[in-house]
Amino acid sequence: MHETLSPEVSHAVIKLMLQAPETQRFECKRVSGKMVGKALETICAMANTEGGSLLLGIEDPGKERGIARLYGIGENPEAVDELLRKLATHLQPSVGDLELQRLPCTLRDGSQGALLRIRVPRSDKVHSILDGGTWMRGEASNRVMNAAEITELSYRRGVRSAESEPVEVDFDLLDTDAWRLFRQARGLSGSELPEQLSRIGLAQKVGTELKPLRAAVLLFADEPGALLAASGTRADIRVFHYRGNKIEQGEVPNLKKTPKTISGPLYQQITRAHAYLMDELAEGLTLAASGFRTVHRYPERVIKEAITNAVIHRDYHLNRDIRIRIFDNRIEIESPGLFAGKISAANIQRAGSFSRNLLLARNLREFPDPPNVDAGEGVRMMFSVMQASKLFPPFYSELKEQAQEAIMVMLLNEERPPVWEQVSDWMDRNGAIGNADLCRIASLDTLKASKLLKRWVDQGVLVADPTRAKRNMVYYKPLQNDIGQEELLPGRLEDGNEPG
Repeated sequence: MHETLSPEVSHAVIKLMLQAPETQRFECKRVSGKMVGKALETICAMANTEGGSLLLGIEDPGKERGIARLYGIGENPEAVDELLRKLATHLQPSVGDLELQRLPCTLRDGSQGALLRIRVPRSDKVHSILDGGTWMRGEASNRVMNAAEITELSYRRGVRSAESEPVEVDFDLLDTDAWRLFRQARGLSGSELPEQLSRIGLAQKVGTELKPLRAAVLLFADEPGALLAASGTRADIRVFHYRGNKIEQGEVPNLKKTPKTISGPLYQQITRAHAYLMDELAEGLTLAASGFRTVHRYPERVIKEAITNAVIHRDYHLNRDIRIRIFDNRIEIESPGLFAGKISAANIQRAGSFSRNLLLARNLREFPDPPNVDAGEGVRMMFSVMQASKLFPPFYSELKEQAQEAIMVMLLNEERPPVWEQVSDWMDRNGAIGNADLCRIASLDTLKASKLLKRWVDQGVLVADPTRAKRNMVYYKPLQNDIGQEELLPGRLEDGNEPG
C-alpha cells in the first residue's frame, strides 16, 4: 500500500531529486517493460549495501534536464504492478521495511501524474533475486557479487559467524583450568571432553571425525590466539597507553610504555584487560600544558561493559586483535567487524546489542562470576551511568576506511557542559548544526559558539562537513555524517522542516 505525499512536500522532494546525481544511495528510472528486472537488481543491491532510494517515473539525468525528465509511473502501470508483485516473491529473503511513496506532480507534458519512490533500508540480511544472482551497489550502478563477496557480506551482517566453524585444534589443548571451571559450574559429568563439547554444541563432526568449534577454543584454550592463527584468527587484546590526546607519528612514538598484550580464554581476557585498565587509570596523569594533575573519571562498570562487548560481539573471522587506546582525555576500544543485525551507531542506545556470536554469549554466562548476563541491557547501562556521572555519553562509530573494518567506542574523560544535552537533542531531530543554530539554542554570542564547536570537533564528538566553506560550516555527530544528502534532506522535508 502506497503512502501519498502532500503536493507541497512532493514538490519539494522532486525539486531536490531533480538536482541530485545518481549515487550509491540514489537511482532513478523511467517505467518500461525492461525496468522491472533492473529495479529488482537496484533494490537488492541497495539492501545489500547501504540502503537508498529508487525513484520511478523519471528519466536518467544524462538524457533529459529539469521537468522534461518527469514521465510519471502512468507511462507503464503494468510494469509497476509487476515490480510490486515481484518484490514479494523474487527477493530471497524478502526485504523488510520497504517504504513506497507516491509523489503527485505535473509531468513534462503538463498533465497530472505521479512518481513512485521506493526507500530501501540497509538490511541485516544478505539478499538474492530468484534465479537472478546476489547484487551489491557501487558508486552509481549495480553488479553481481561473487561467492567470496557473498561469504564476506554474510560475516559482516552477522548472518554467518566464525565462532560456529570447526577448527583443526587438538581436544587435549582444551582440557584446561578454564574448561574444568566451566564444567563444574555447568554440572557436566561423565564421558570424555570431546563428547561433552559435542553435547553442548561446541564440537561437531567433519566427515567421521569430531572437531572443536572455534568458540570452544576461544572459551577454554590457554592461548586461543596462538592456536587459531593458522585459521586466520587473532584473538588477543592489545592495550596502548599514549601521552597526550593523539598518536604522534615519528621515530619516537608517544607511548608511555610498551604495549600490553592480554591473552587467555575469553573470560580471563575480559577480567585481565579490565584490571589492567583500572591500574593504568588509577595512576592519573599530568597535563603537560598546565602541570596540574588530574584523574580519570570513567565509571568502572562502563569500562568493563565496553571490554566485554568488544570481546563477545567482535567478528572472529578477521585476523586482528582488539585494540584499546588510553589517551589523556579519552579511551578508545576498537573491535574488529561492523555492527551486526539492525544495530547501528545511531540506534545502539535504544536497541542495545545484537549477539553476532551466540555460542560465546551463551556459554560465557555459565562461568562463575560471568562478565555478561546476556540480557541485552549492557549498552543502555553504559549510557545511563555516564549520564548519571555527568560525563559525555559513549560515542560509537564504524571505521570502514581502514584495512580491516572495526567498531570503535570512545569514552571521554570530561564532564559534559549543560548545553550539550540541548545541542544533542536538537541534532537528533534536525541533523547538522551551524554557529547560528548554536547561538539560538544556547543563547551564546558568535565567538563563544565558534569556540565551543571547535572544542567539540577536537574532542571528536562533532565532525565538520568537509564539503562546506568555513563561513557556512555545519557540524554533524560522527554517526550522522554517514547519511547521504539525498536521503537526509527529503526526510527532513517530510517532517515539515526546510533543508539547511
